[in-house]
Amino acid sequence: MNFSFDLNLIWFLLVGALLTGYIVLDGFDLGVGALHLFTKKDEDRRLLLNSIGPVWDGNEVWLVVGGGALFAAFPNVYATVFSGFYLAFMLLLFALIFRGVAIEFRSKQPATRWRNFWGVSFSVASILSSLLIGIAFGNIAWGIPLSADGEFAGNFFTLTHPYSLLMGLTTLALFMMHGSIYLVMKTEGALQQKARSWVHNAIIFFTICYATVTMATLLYVPHMTEVIKTHPILFIIPLLNILAVANIPREMYHGKDFQGFLSSCGAMAALMALFGIGMFPNLVISNPNPEYSLTIYNAASSQKTLSVMFVIALIGMPLVLAYTVSIYWIFRGKVKLDPSSY
Repeated sequence: MNFSFDLNLIWFLLVGALLTGYIVLDGFDLGVGALHLFTKKDEDRRLLLNSIGPVWDGNEVWLVVGGGALFAAFPNVYATVFSGFYLAFMLLLFALIFRGVAIEFRSKQPATRWRNFWGVSFSVASILSSLLIGIAFGNIAWGIPLSADGEFAGNFFTLTHPYSLLMGLTTLALFMMHGSIYLVMKTEGALQQKARSWVHNAIIFFTICYATVTMATLLYVPHMTEVIKTHPILFIIPLLNILAVANIPREMYHGKDFQGFLSSCGAMAALMALFGIGMFPNLVISNPNPEYSLTIYNAASSQKTLSVMFVIALIGMPLVLAYTVSIYWIFRGKVKLDPSSY
């Protein structure tokens, strides 16, 4: 396996970093959405909405930038995945849009039915988005049918096999755990205590799903472990992931909510690193014809394009990071309701 530091590898890492940023940041607000209906009082539901209100749209910038980076660096992958997953991506886009609409519209009328409708819409759209994101990752890991020219040779139902659905459920569990920890940090009083109980249940839910998907991967998707087998030093990544997950209940038990949230972020980043290592150097694995797979070399833009875009990325990524850090700094602390709240 060649790990030479070239532009193709750099862009593989950059796209991975952007998608990791999206999963970590949008993961908790999708988790909050999935937990939204576990509260009954309107005030509590408003607190949940306002805990993510200042940041949810900024979190999705990472998805847009990641998609743009994929299009610029690996246009063949972008074309194959977005055409092959067209219906699934349209469902995801619809869910993300409807979720944003629900956040904005819910507070426009005081009527109970109006608020309940948009509350249910917000929660269902968050759950659907989480499931679809996981299903997409599950299919990329499992492999999809590709023709010799890199075209998707399946249909929507090709993507809904047991492994991808299991990955979708695991992603939902991960986001719910991440979101519940975030809520403990952002709320107080009775709602915070309720969120603490959600953390406990979500950790159990995620642990069961994670153990199941790990066993399924080892049994049915063995190519995802080949790089680690040939480079044992990389075993430190799954080890760090296990330690990060195990540290979450420890930190939460001792009331160190922020450290627990950081451990959750670390676990998600480690999972994405494991996914990237398992895929390398492939970007889209062809199943059952692996010789048709799209890699970071046969699906990349020209070296000139990669070098020019790399300079642009060096300028743009610090701006995205600075924007993200500044927003979270400005809106730090416990969430409070005021006349301008959702």
